[in-house]
Amino acid sequence: MAALISIPYSYRAPAVFIETNVRGTLNILEAARTVGPACVVHTSTSEVYGTPQSLPITEDYPLRAPSPYAASKIAADKLAESYACSFGVPIATLRPFNTYGPRQSARAVLPTILTQLLAGRNPLRLGSLHPRRDLTFVSDTVDGFLRAGDCPAAIGRVVQLGTGRSVSVQELVAHACEVVGRRVEVEVQSDRVRPDQSEVQELLADNSHAKRLLGWEPTVTLEDGLARTAEWLRAHLNRYKVDRYSV
Repeated sequence: MAALISIPYSYRAPAVFIETNVRGTLNILEAARTVGPACVVHTSTSEVYGTPQSLPITEDYPLRAPSPYAASKIAADKLAESYACSFGVPIATLRPFNTYGPRQSARAVLPTILTQLLAGRNPLRLGSLHPRRDLTFVSDTVDGFLRAGDCPAAIGRVVQLGTGRSVSVQELVAHACEVVGRRVEVEVQSDRVRPDQSEVQELLADNSHAKRLLGWEPTVTLEDGLARTAEWLRAHLNRYKVDRYSV
């Protein structure tokens, strides 16, 4: 959970992502190997798939690194796999899709949209509007992690946490406008757009393994999650630098 996660920042500082995400994972695995048979719940990410050729995405889908961030997470995944195979460290790998909710960093698209709306900005300044994401509310993601840490059947497995529903950034803007009660224009800014070959066009999870192994399924709808997130952001808007593009 201490990984660096900002994809735009990984373009600027790839070495830092390797040091933090790969070496940091190595430190955890070494500690687990030394201490004994405590289960390690390793955090992966849906970004390791790149843009898939078929949907929904299952856990056995080939890995592809469209960004330095994704490459660092694939390396961490493989390190975890190697420690399970080489040293018998009990590891469950969870692969969350896009988690959102209160307290989320402004580097993520949803807080970027909502904070601008709540601050009265028009137009909204965003990046690409067409990519589609599978958004999971933070309490559901937390529930998945807690279940995995106490589930022997998850050891040695990769398990995805996602809702099985994808929305585009454009659709997300529309939903957010409904929640906040505003109508705005959107301005696409080039410095917020990922390189063409690096943008993941759509992420959509098959969560059947999570249901079967963990007894997990999402309980918070996107509409409810957006409302709860907007309510929290409204009360804490002073924490965010609304007009600054954070990478």
